[in-house]
Amino acid sequence: MNKKLTPRYILISVILVWALYALWPTVRYETMSEDQLEALRESGELEAIESKTIKQGLDLKGGMHIVLEADLPTLVTNLAINKDGKFERVIKAASIGLDDPEADFFDAFERESEATNLRLPRYFHDYGASTADIISGLEDEADDAINRVLEILSNRVDQFGVSEPTIQKQGNQRIIIELAGVQDPDRARDLLQSTALLEFILVKNPEVTQDLLIRLDKILKGSSDLEDIVEGAAEADTTIDETEEPAEEFVSDDKTISVSELFGEVEAEVASDSDGSVVVDERLFTDRPFSSLLRNLGNDLGIPEKNFYAIKKILDLPEIAAKLRSTNSQFLFSESPEVFADQSGTEEKFYRLYHLEMESELTGGVIEEARATLGSQGGTNAGRNIILMDMNSEGMKIWARVTGANISKRVAIVLDKKVRMAPVIEDRISGGSTVIRGFDNMDEAKDIAIVLRAGALPAPVNIIEERIVGPSLGADSIQKGTTSVLIGLVIVLIFMIVYYKTSGIIASFALIWNIVLVLAILASLGATLTLPGIAGLILTVGMAIDANVIIFERIREELRKGKTPRAAVDSGFDRALSTIVDANVTTAIAALVLYQFGTGPLRGFATVLFWGIIISMFTAIFVTRTIFYSITSRKQLQTLSI
Repeated sequence: MNKKLTPRYILISVILVWALYALWPTVRYETMSEDQLEALRESGELEAIESKTIKQGLDLKGGMHIVLEADLPTLVTNLAINKDGKFERVIKAASIGLDDPEADFFDAFERESEATNLRLPRYFHDYGASTADIISGLEDEADDAINRVLEILSNRVDQFGVSEPTIQKQGNQRIIIELAGVQDPDRARDLLQSTALLEFILVKNPEVTQDLLIRLDKILKGSSDLEDIVEGAAEADTTIDETEEPAEEFVSDDKTISVSELFGEVEAEVASDSDGSVVVDERLFTDRPFSSLLRNLGNDLGIPEKNFYAIKKILDLPEIAAKLRSTNSQFLFSESPEVFADQSGTEEKFYRLYHLEMESELTGGVIEEARATLGSQGGTNAGRNIILMDMNSEGMKIWARVTGANISKRVAIVLDKKVRMAPVIEDRISGGSTVIRGFDNMDEAKDIAIVLRAGALPAPVNIIEERIVGPSLGADSIQKGTTSVLIGLVIVLIFMIVYYKTSGIIASFALIWNIVLVLAILASLGATLTLPGIAGLILTVGMAIDANVIIFERIREELRKGKTPRAAVDSGFDRALSTIVDANVTTAIAALVLYQFGTGPLRGFATVLFWGIIISMFTAIFVTRTIFYSITSRKQLQTLSI
């Protein structure tokens, strides 16, 4: 071995060993059977292996294709300073026909406002004094909201762990998302649609709630709408994501209840009903049509699961909504029902109903960090799935003021208009640290922590199109792509060996090594291989051979001039170097631009192309030259097979 070449041999060997090490998890993963994969998945080891493999895109592995549309009517409603029945009717009328991709909500909103003589400055005076200025301002807000939705969804998906997702804007209110290899479509769907609006809202005093229930009963007494609502509840689908917690026992003293008993020591017995109708005591329903649908769950109002639909419809009635607005209050439900059992062991599910202030004291915008974990042993949250939150300096100040001024009162922690918990404020909280509990499992807690860290969506989004790309289609694409790469590689290798003889064998070795290094780089970077990426790999093969062809032709020219093999090799590489560098650097710059401004599959193509160019220059200029130096270092060598 030539001592001068020893550093080159060491460097080439180290890089080759690293490449094989980087590719080993991919080789292992691809050669394992389904049973072996399932065993690793159950033991929790599969995720660690998958994180080191070459990830495959939607077109190769399958996954989800989703089209989201921003809910502009809700966004405009949230931006309004004042809201009343007339405003809500205009919003509802303008929302009709938005399923049409060509429909423009703001045009419809402007037409409806003019037709009903709705004075927009009354509701949006911050955006100008004229209708045109207000509509223009709202359009700007909507465009900004869509851009923020795009950024927030990108952050969420990145933390969710999907490799190389495609997230791009379509038009002025739609977003296309492609998620490769998603194993749980429901979880991904919930993650994308969750607005993650976190609010801290004070709970009304029981006396205030009792007085409001009496007023609501008076409003509903004799109402013609009430009978339809109660009858419709028997046929309504009230299926909501549920978690059955261990049953708790509650005491029954009397089947009849009064409004005062809702906050007293006596807890009402649940009336069983096997025909699917609303659970209610008929003796009370006539006089107290609203409160008779409720039950007492300790310090909270409870709703039997069968009554959930009826209560929800009652709260949506215009006269009830108006009364709640006038009292600056709102009713919100718990996230999921809880299971309770009476003394006989009969179990029934109840939602909790919370009477809260209309305005929140604090929102999730002040959250600096949110992390999911299990509650520590010895505390009230021991063994529970919880989220620990830390607030920024502004949030700390507000939270300290709110908790200090409301000691012994309850505050509801509300996520997306559903109450997660409503603890009693025992002391002033100055550190800004807060705990949220009530999650079904750790996955749910992790997902909520992701959306809290990424931020709340400025506008709700709805899924208007969803397609599942099957893995069988991806397997077919992989097979055809692999076949095309192998066929192209074999043809190139045969040509090089036939045309350049021994030098062609050297170039073929460097070419194969070039492909191995590109795949190793993809595995190390966690990049995703797509069909365009396979096309980039084929293009890399051609460019790598092109560099060797240029070098070999230069060496041939030097040999024809009568130079020795070693001198011809030196001159050939030196003369070819500038040409190779110029051609490859310009292509690498194009690949970087494509990566910067492209999305999804284009980025996959650009990634493979860029690293293919860099590695092809390394193999052509460094590896091939080292091999030639090894051959020509023998003094007895008179000719070069090229």
